[in-house]
Amino acid sequence: MNGIKNSTKCLTLLSEILLAHEENAGSSVSSPAELHDESAERLSRAVAGRCEEELPELEGLANSHHVLMRAFPRLQERMSLEGRPERTEWAGKAVEKERNRIQNALSFLEPICRALEAGGNVIVIKSLDHWPDLGSDLDLYTDAEGADVVAIMQRNFSAELAERSWGDRLANKWNFIVPGLPELVEVHVGRLGQTGEQIATARSLVARARCVQIADYHFRVPAPEERLVISTLQRMYRHFYLRLCDVVDNAQLVEKGVIDYPRLQSLARSAGLGDGLATYLVIISDYVKSYRGRALPLPARLTSEARFGGEEVYFRRNFIRIPLLPHGASLYASELRRLLLNGEIRNSLRLSLLPGLATAAALELKLTGSDKGIW
Repeated sequence: MNGIKNSTKCLTLLSEILLAHEENAGSSVSSPAELHDESAERLSRAVAGRCEEELPELEGLANSHHVLMRAFPRLQERMSLEGRPERTEWAGKAVEKERNRIQNALSFLEPICRALEAGGNVIVIKSLDHWPDLGSDLDLYTDAEGADVVAIMQRNFSAELAERSWGDRLANKWNFIVPGLPELVEVHVGRLGQTGEQIATARSLVARARCVQIADYHFRVPAPEERLVISTLQRMYRHFYLRLCDVVDNAQLVEKGVIDYPRLQSLARSAGLGDGLATYLVIISDYVKSYRGRALPLPARLTSEARFGGEEVYFRRNFIRIPLLPHGASLYASELRRLLLNGEIRNSLRLSLLPGLATAAALELKLTGSDKGIW
């Protein structure tokens, strides 16, 4: 994705489509015809400003940010209304291609979940948060034994076990290559977090999971509070960048009014993630505000714990970046301190290995161009 040019313009266009007006944010059914006149005019000007060679770049960024199925139908309709048949066809083909990918992935995901349930509880994490978009991997959590997971995947799906990195082993997760499925199946076993340090959060995830229907399939997914904590772990404590889907997904959760904030903060604080969660949501709120003119309706008792907001993030290498120093390091220290105070000595020891792992990954990346053997 580093080859994409004018990514800031592309991200702005996608953000305009998805966030310009509150009533359309996060919806899979609204269209440009339903946008206010002013927003429709801005969208029209932005679309008109795309030259032909930029269109694949826009498609690539929409894919990498997991928003194509929410952004491109609106883009397609707007171009159709303006009498641009070539661009209408291009957007339609992109939507159809992604729809086929998602349908194929779901046709594998449900039987995989059912098969793994022979060993324990199975919950789909992260991947379905973006619906009607879908993540690039299929992420699962289970409380089954790791050996049972490997045996089931190999026996039932002829899966090949991908090489495990040091980080994978610490996090207690396995990646599987399944014939006919382009996406990796990533299974987190009994633990969450970059080094597998989060076990209380994992237990809460199982206890409060709920069933949902996605297309013609049924899955168990996290409750809103656990979903937000897992997303915080991924974005603020591992990758240190956000995708546009994170903004859209979590803004929609806030606007639906389904979050139990006292429980969310209690869950996050007990895991040492309270300030990271608050910061994450304030960054998202500030991003939304930049397109709507007003922030998300977050409680003051939560936002007061934020370390920083949208003013500290920046766009680089196609994603919305969070500074590793000093902010990432500070959040790491807070998580480690809380685990120590909780008396979770083994989990604290696991987490204490993270700086060394990160250093090794950086060195490996510099020497070989890849850190896959480390992370």
